[in-house]
Amino acid sequence: MELDGNALAGDLAEVFAIEMTSAGFTCAGCKHTGVVATLRVWTPVPGAVARCPSCGDVIFSLVRTPSRVYLTLTGTARLELPL
Repeated sequence: MELDGNALAGDLAEVFAIEMTSAGFTCAGCKHTGVVATLRVWTPVPGAVARCPSCGDVIFSLVRTPSRVYLTLTGTARLELPL
């Protein structure tokens, strides 16, 4: 099922001390820039997969276990965190 990047708000709030859906990103593949809320998020898989709304490349994936959160930022050229 495809959702938008706002679906990641709760999980990202546990990892970062700031509101992450307004954080900026740059796609490593097509160089598209936007905010996390605009990403296309696919669930349920072993976690959430966030894809670029422009080219569809994976920007990052987030997997939660009972004791850890695994965040892989492979497709992110840059992540801009609001202060």
